[in-house]
Amino acid sequence: MEKYNHEYNAEQIQVLEGLEAVRKRPGMYIGSVSSRGLHHLVYEIVDNCVDEALAGYCTHIHIIIEKGNIISVEDDGRGIPVDIHPKTHISAAETVYTVLHAGGKFGGDSGYKVSGGLHGVGASVVNALSEWTEVTIQRDGGIYEMKFNRGKTTESLTKIGESKKTGTKVRFLADGTIFETLEYDFDTLEERFREIAFLNKGLHIVIEDLRDDENIKKSEFCFEGGLNSFVEYLNQNKEKINQKPIYIEKDGEVPVEIAIQYTTAYSENIYTFVNNINTIEGGTHLEGFKRGITKVFNDYARGHNILKEKDANLQGEDIREGMTAVISVKVKEPQFEGQTKTKLGNSNVTGIVQSMVVEALTPFLEENPSVAKAILEKCISASRAREAARKARELVRRKNSLESTTLPGKLADCSEKDASQCEVYIVEGDSAGGSAKQGRDRRFQAILPLWGKMLNVEKSRADKIYNNEKLQPVILAVGAGIGADFDINKIRYGKVIIMADADVDGAHIRTLLLTFFFRYMRPLIENGNVYLAQPPLYKLSKKGFKDVYCYTDEEMAKHLEEMGRDNVNIQRYKGLGEMNPEQLWETTMDPKTRIMIKVTMEDAMKADAIFNVLMGDEIGPRREFIEKNAKYVKNLDV
Repeated sequence: MEKYNHEYNAEQIQVLEGLEAVRKRPGMYIGSVSSRGLHHLVYEIVDNCVDEALAGYCTHIHIIIEKGNIISVEDDGRGIPVDIHPKTHISAAETVYTVLHAGGKFGGDSGYKVSGGLHGVGASVVNALSEWTEVTIQRDGGIYEMKFNRGKTTESLTKIGESKKTGTKVRFLADGTIFETLEYDFDTLEERFREIAFLNKGLHIVIEDLRDDENIKKSEFCFEGGLNSFVEYLNQNKEKINQKPIYIEKDGEVPVEIAIQYTTAYSENIYTFVNNINTIEGGTHLEGFKRGITKVFNDYARGHNILKEKDANLQGEDIREGMTAVISVKVKEPQFEGQTKTKLGNSNVTGIVQSMVVEALTPFLEENPSVAKAILEKCISASRAREAARKARELVRRKNSLESTTLPGKLADCSEKDASQCEVYIVEGDSAGGSAKQGRDRRFQAILPLWGKMLNVEKSRADKIYNNEKLQPVILAVGAGIGADFDINKIRYGKVIIMADADVDGAHIRTLLLTFFFRYMRPLIENGNVYLAQPPLYKLSKKGFKDVYCYTDEEMAKHLEEMGRDNVNIQRYKGLGEMNPEQLWETTMDPKTRIMIKVTMEDAMKADAIFNVLMGDEIGPRREFIEKNAKYVKNLDV
């Protein structure tokens, strides 16, 4: 190995002063410099305002996206302290914005009982990653202002006026030399702040988008119902079993708030939060909830002879079928673990939540026997379906264990054995499947043709899914199981690509398959293994020009202008079956030239709501969604 000549001594050790470390490695502090990281800046500042609300001092938060993508966040909390800090010898406010890990959120004697901003890096990181930042503070009878440029103070804290109000206003412009984009998405911010308003009942949040004078947007959120309102919002398009959510609240060492509502759906949706942080991996608060709810319903069913002596206990999954629940706990010093640091690890929280659920839910069921009976009927029905699904699953496993039926008959497998290098195209129809089989690269591309409309899993229980002749080939081809048995480490293909016609029927098939993956193979989406192939809509041919494939109407219009509209032959592909193998390879399957959409799941709540609207029983919300999102285009005059 070649060695470098220069010495390795103290001179080679870099020391990054102040906020330089943040600008050098922004991903360590905000996750990425993509759109997600950009929006994270806003969340950090708003989280500081919410901490004031949690402490009982803030009732209003106002967020504005100004022209030029400048962000303004103002609250009516106490205002950041303006006196001189004993260690930094500058104002406490300037310390908060220029020193990492400086804030009022550490230890029992801090200014906050609980906090969402746990690391004391929020304000200083936003300052470091902004082209400029302005902070205005009202407190102690005065108005104070300070300014920064890329994390460095340009104007120290100065008193500029008198005021009887209190609060903090922060304006900043994200640094365009760091972020890939400076364009904020109003819908993304709106969704996050709606969630915060649900979690903090009575907190008034306003968000405005003033960037476009002709399309000014404004949303206001304030939910006195708190988590009850949250659950009702999540279930707005579902048929409810208990019309009014079951609400549990208890103060104490660990304040706990829970809202539960049952629907006729077959999936469970439980969302957990710690100090307003979405703990997407669950943790000890979720474990306590599950234990408590399982005990309460089994005890009630036994005590009222709904479950006979010979009957087995209901399992947790039976009791949670159709349940929508939101669990919010406030923990002084939360310990997070898991891959994304969003799993609560405090062991004492399990027992606290479990005992609280038992204490609150037991009398509720006794006092509301009709609700208890309706929920338990669904639980027992789920138990029977689970047993039927178990038998069907065993059948699938037995099929997998037999070499002759390990893979579905129509699957044309690839020769490569390394799953990370393999991809399977799930293709609509035998004719398109035939073209794909001939046009593919057999080394790493497998083809699985499907025929006809498949089962809508949103309206079906697991036992029907295991036995469905159109879904079984998909389950067997992916090779990693289904539902609770799904193991992402066993997938046979690194890319699962849905290739359907570019028409309404093709869109329907894509939606049905995505619904199936979302409900029964969710890690496949979370891990980034699912893709949508993008076949071209048109082929343009003209003498003297190379054939051009167009994937959108806009792209076709552009090429028509370049080619001249006269004597251009336009072929509209109505289906994949119209393409010969060479065309299908060149346009849709060749890794060097193809266009694919990677399916991601940034927000499970939003995804759940969309799947329920598109594939659920309620027709009204689906029609409303289509009318709102349909694109109306005029036929091009060609």
